[in-house]
Amino acid sequence: MKNISLLGSTGSIGTQTLQVVRDNKDIQVVALAAGTRIDKLAKQIREFKPQLACVATKEGADELKLLVSDMNIKIVYGSQGLIEAATINSADMVVTAVVGMMGIVPTIEAIKAHKDIALANKETLVTAGHIIMKLAREKGVSIYPVDSEHSAIFQCLHGENKKELDKILLTASGGPFRGKNVEFLKHVKLEDALKHPNWAMGKKITIDSSTMVNKGLEVIEAQWLFGVSFDKIQVVVQPQSVIHSMVQFVDGSVMAQMGSPDMRLPIQYALYYPNRRTLDVKPLNFYELGQITFEKPDIETFKGLAYAYKAAKKGGNIPTVFNAANEYAVRCFLNEKITFVQIYDMIEYAINTISFIDNPNVEQILETEQAVYELLNNF
Repeated sequence: MKNISLLGSTGSIGTQTLQVVRDNKDIQVVALAAGTRIDKLAKQIREFKPQLACVATKEGADELKLLVSDMNIKIVYGSQGLIEAATINSADMVVTAVVGMMGIVPTIEAIKAHKDIALANKETLVTAGHIIMKLAREKGVSIYPVDSEHSAIFQCLHGENKKELDKILLTASGGPFRGKNVEFLKHVKLEDALKHPNWAMGKKITIDSSTMVNKGLEVIEAQWLFGVSFDKIQVVVQPQSVIHSMVQFVDGSVMAQMGSPDMRLPIQYALYYPNRRTLDVKPLNFYELGQITFEKPDIETFKGLAYAYKAAKKGGNIPTVFNAANEYAVRCFLNEKITFVQIYDMIEYAINTISFIDNPNVEQILETEQAVYELLNNF
């Protein structure tokens, strides 16, 4: 029996992780952490009976206590509560599925507590990869990627000599606006951007996919996860979303990981690595599929990817600037305060304005995030 702590249990990745747990019956959930979906968390507590649960606020904690008052469970809240959930003694692994930079400190503390990490929070490595990967090596902790693309790369490299890796081919669906031009993007509505052609995801990551910022974040994350330079990571648009990523070796060989677009596959692989379990996902039918096509990404139209490479090249705290500016801009777009293309404008403005810090510590990373928010408040 493996014990896990799940941070972000009521979100898209969190609920699918619990479905994997439900289907396999040999994982015990010892801690659950969520934000404001108190009713949903209460139902999860009743089903999975964790020792501890965390919510965002004291008010939420008080509400949750009333809903599960008949159960023997500790209720905590806020950033300290999230750290408590991440470091609970009984957990073997922490699944980090929270959205945004709030995942950094709990992940660091979990690693210090010698917990393996199933990483679904890409912002952690985008902003603090230089800290996280070094610490994981020092503590002998494994980091298992949950993003479908990084899981695919991880699977392709399993058993291979990483020194023989030539480049990573990171695939992208192209999002709902693939093939459209800048003029089209000027008139995009929120409901259009939330319609991903292949994947069922949360709102924030769905918008990130439509801008291709998500793919840019994945480029930065991949360089830390796999120890390669950003210029060794090539993005390839693969609209059918059946090749989740590929690796090319020095002899020209290419290995790809393929499968139906279902997030339970990389989640389950991370939870049970190095073993595979049966999964009730529809297998690929190559006769029905017919063909797999590839395209070069349009970085002139979808500037998010170009800005990510720029941020990766500058290094230091600039990937944090890129990520924080995008978080702020997407929040504004989801609240219908800005247009779709203004997401790019905000990111560019922040990258060009915020002061550079080389090799930032956690405090400087979080200060950079706040500086970006303050800057964009006056955009």
